[in-house]
Amino acid sequence: MGTAPDLRTASWHKSSYSSNGGGACVEVADNLPGVVPVRDSKRPDGPALVFSRDAWSAFISGVATHRLPG
Repeated sequence: MGTAPDLRTASWHKSSYSSNGGGACVEVADNLPGVVPVRDSKRPDGPALVFSRDAWSAFISGVATHRLPG
């Protein structure tokens, strides 16, 4: 297991697909080298999942092309 990245300089952006009614709210930071952290926008001081850029790109591609297992 590697060292956790320092997320203090992360520039968080709320997903355009997130619900404004208090439901699913996801934020992603895209300014950190080599990683893409994801967190619950309702808990900004809570934990974040951290993905490699390759893993995040594969996930986004799978979502966009409907190729994720259901």
